[in-house]
Amino acid sequence: MSAIETLFARAKLADGSTKDIGVADGHIVSIEEAGATVSTSQTIDLEGALVVPGFLEGHIHLDTSFYGDAWIPHKPCTNGFDVHERVAFQAQNMAQAAPMNERARNQLDLCIANGSTHMRSHVMVDGSVGLKSLETILAVREEYRELIDIQLVAFPQSGILKSPGTPELLDEAIAMGADLVGGLDPASFDRDIEKHLDVVFGVAEKRGVDIDIHLHEGGTLGLFTIEQICARTRELSMGGHVTISHAYGLGDLSVDAAKRAAALIAASGVSIMTNAPGAHPFPPVALLRSAGVTVFSGSDNIRDSWWPYGDGDMLGRAMMIGYRSGFYTDDELKAAFDVVTESGAKALRLKDYGLRVGAKADFVTLKAEHVPEAVVAVPKGRSVFKAGKLVARNGAVVRN
Repeated sequence: MSAIETLFARAKLADGSTKDIGVADGHIVSIEEAGATVSTSQTIDLEGALVVPGFLEGHIHLDTSFYGDAWIPHKPCTNGFDVHERVAFQAQNMAQAAPMNERARNQLDLCIANGSTHMRSHVMVDGSVGLKSLETILAVREEYRELIDIQLVAFPQSGILKSPGTPELLDEAIAMGADLVGGLDPASFDRDIEKHLDVVFGVAEKRGVDIDIHLHEGGTLGLFTIEQICARTRELSMGGHVTISHAYGLGDLSVDAAKRAAALIAASGVSIMTNAPGAHPFPPVALLRSAGVTVFSGSDNIRDSWWPYGDGDMLGRAMMIGYRSGFYTDDELKAAFDVVTESGAKALRLKDYGLRVGAKADFVTLKAEHVPEAVVAVPKGRSVFKAGKLVARNGAVVRN
C-alpha cells in the first residue's frame, strides 16, 4: 500500500459504517475502521458526514447554455415540440449570446459546485458551425482538467445528411480530440435511418470510439430506430460502447412492448440516458434496470433555447427521476441514486470510479444520514473532492 498523503477521517459510508479513507497520488489507498492509527502528513476530519462517489453528469451541452448570461425568454414552437424549429431558435439565440468559453465556464462551475466530478458534453459539429464550437470547448476542457473529467461528443445538431460536409467534420472532430461520435433522430430529422447510422457507426469503427445518439422520436418510430441501433451494435460487437440519449419513444409503449424492447436493448449492450424531462414521456427506468439495461442521467439543457430550467445538480436529478418514476422505498431511492453515480460510470466506461481502494479519490460529502434521505432532501452545503483535493465547498468552486 502506498504511503497515505491525506487521511479523510470519520467518513460515513452508504452502508452506515464510519471509516477513515486514505488517499495518495489522487487515489484511494485504504478504507479502514475509524480511529485506526495511521501515519499521514494531513488529516481532514469529515465529522461523520455522508461520503458518496462524485456525481456523473452524463449528458449536457456546454456550448449552448446561457447560464450566467443575460436571460433569454423561452420561445415556444409553433406546433408542439419540433426539433427543427428548436434548432433554428438556438441558432438565433447563439448569435447574440456571450462568448461560448465564458458560458461554458459558468456551466462547469455550477456542475462542479454541485458535486459532478465527471461529465459527458455534446458539442455541435456540423455544416452550420464547422469545428469552431469544438475548438472552444476543447480549450475550456483543458482549463478544467484538474477539476472535472470531461468526455466530448461530436454532435450533429443540424443533422448529418441534411447538413453538407458533416460526415467529414465528424471524422475530423474525433481526430481533433472529441471522444465520441453522435447522431440525431435518424428517421424524423435526416429521414434516412440507415444512411445516418452508416455515418455514425462508420466514424466510430474507423476511429475506435464510442457512440451517443440523441433520439427524440416517439412511439413506434422511436422503437424502430432503437431496434436498428441495437442491430448495428450487435453486428459490430459494440455492446457497452453505444448510448441512446432520451429515447422518448420507450415511454410511449405498453408494458409488454416496453419489456420486449428492454430485453433487446439489454442483449445488445446499449445504454439509455434519460433526464426525466418535464413534458415528455421518458423511458421506464425501473423496467429497463430490471431487464439489465444500464440507465444513466444528465442535466441535458441548462437555461438554453430548449427550456429555461436546469441547475446542474445531479443529486436533484436523482430526486426528479425518483419522483417521476414513482420511487418511494429505500431500495428504489437507492436505484435513483445509482443512475447518477455507478450506472453513469458504467455507461461512460470509467475504470477507476467509486469508493473503493484503487479508485480515483473523487467524492462528495453530504449532510444526510443515508442515501435515501439524500435523494429526497437534496441537501446543500456539500464539499467536493477531486483526486483527493477540495475543488468546491458550499456551492462555490475552490481554486488552489
